[in-house]
This record gives sequence, structure tokens and C-alpha cells, in this order.
Amino acid sequence: MVEQIFKLARGNEKAVEKVIFDENLHYLHMVFNKGEGLPEHFSNSNVYMTVVRGKLSIGLDDQNNHEYEAGSLLKIPFQTKMNVKNLHDETLELIVVKAPAPTK
Repeated sequence: MVEQIFKLARGNEKAVEKVIFDENLHYLHMVFNKGEGLPEHFSNSNVYMTVVRGKLSIGLDDQNNHEYEAGSLLKIPFQTKMNVKNLHDETLELIVVKAPAPTK
């Protein structure tokens, strides 16, 4: 078999899965319920964030929070301060790709 197969968590339980973490890219799958999210941090690569379901509330650098619905794809530059949260009742599901893969 040539291809590799990866399975993503299904359901509504909180998850931060490092699906692919190699020298080319990092591919993460995240699920957050209301009030959950990531600690505030700076992006360590170019970040491509797809909202699969729910509504993302995100503050970037010194901007106020913006909200993005399912079907939105955000391109976030390297070294951007990020505050990722789910402030809504519906479960938030994200796919995050970091490319190129962070070196540190």
C-alpha cells in the first residue's frame, strides 16, 4: 500500500490531535466545546485554519475577536499572537495546517 491512512476523532469531546507531524507540515485536528480553546500563543509557522463546524472566535495580535463560521479558511502569518476560543453552544471543529513545518 502506497498511501498512509490517518483517522480523526469523531464526536464532541475535546480533542487536539497531532495527525501528521513531519518535516513538511503539521496537520492538526481540534474539537472544542463552549468555553474551551487554546492558550494564547504566537504562531510558530504560517497557519491555515479551517472551520469544519461551529463558530470560531479568534483574536489575532491586538485586534478584537472576530468570528468565523463553518466553511471559513483563515491564513495566519508566522509570529502572529493567537487567542483561539469557542464562545458558542455548538461544538467547534478545526483543521489546522502549519506549513512549512515549524523547526523548533
